Amino acid sequence: MSDEEFCEEESVSNTSKKGDGNFRKARGEAKKGELDEQLKEYINEWRKQRAKEEEELKRLKEKQAKRKEIRAEQEKKLAQQKKEEEERIRKDEAEKKAKEAEEKRKRLEEAEKKRQEMMKAQKEKQTAAGPGKGGAKKADSGMGNVQDARREMTKTKEQLEEEKKISLSIRIKPLELDGMDSDGLKAKASELWEVIVKLETEKYDLEERQKRQDYDLKELKERQRQQNKQKAIKLGLDPEALTGKYPPKIRMYSKYERRTDTRTYDDRRKLYEGGWDVLCAELLEKTWKEKMDDWTKRPKTKLPKWFGERPGKKAGEPESPDDEDEGPAEAPAGGEEEEEEEEEE
Repeated sequence: MSDEEFCEEESVSNTSKKGDGNFRKARGEAKKGELDEQLKEYINEWRKQRAKEEEELKRLKEKQAKRKEIRAEQEKKLAQQKKEEEERIRKDEAEKKAKEAEEKRKRLEEAEKKRQEMMKAQKEKQTAAGPGKGGAKKADSGMGNVQDARREMTKTKEQLEEEKKISLSIRIKPLELDGMDSDGLKAKASELWEVIVKLETEKYDLEERQKRQDYDLKELKERQRQQNKQKAIKLGLDPEALTGKYPPKIRMYSKYERRTDTRTYDDRRKLYEGGWDVLCAELLEKTWKEKMDDWTKRPKTKLPKWFGERPGKKAGEPESPDDEDEGPAEAPAGGEEEEEEEEEE
């Protein structure tokens, strides 16, 4: 091959290589353009979707705000209605209580007026009757005191306070001192003084009546306690069994026989007396008597003399006649030791 042919072949290979590189480059640019167009489409689509979501979110927020406003208005209306209902109920209750209190006050005022009229008539009757009929009045006042005490005990503290207020409002009248001269004031003062004396007298009478009622109640309670004691003794119970707060337990004859025990306290106490204790005591008494008889019947011997003198003899004492009767023979040593042991025992 010549040099010219070789150069031509090289030039052809170089041109082919350049053509391939341009083709590849154009192809890569085309792919890149396609990717850019797809990416732009994706971005535009995402933006459209995002805009739709934002619009939806905005619409939902506006709807939620409207619902909150509507709910707040409804709650406000409900609270107002509840408040009005409570106010109406409270007002109705207050009116009802006021009406009941007014009716009660009127009723108590009428009762107080009747009581005052009755007391006035009773006092006039007592003053007209004189001291000759004191016994009948005293006998009648006892039952009256008991009935009044029962009636007063059934009332509550609020009722008593209300009756007290009503009674004071009826009894204590307002003073009209405007336009009075000295004579009028003096007359009014004397009238008030008489009222004070009258009230103090009534107060003293009521205090004495209360003392009498307390004494009667105390006496009745003591009488009832004594009757319950006697009843308990008759039933064979402890005397204080029926005087306590709770009734006594029913004593059964035994846990196997389900019937009440009618025995008295002495019978139950004597039921377990005797037995082995008595037999043991009798046996001990008999043994002690036998030992005592043996001791009293024992032979009495004297101690032998020691160097011519009997032990235990004091100086200056005369010789006893038993010493003279004693023979010259002395007891054996073993016998003497036994006698000394017996003496020591």
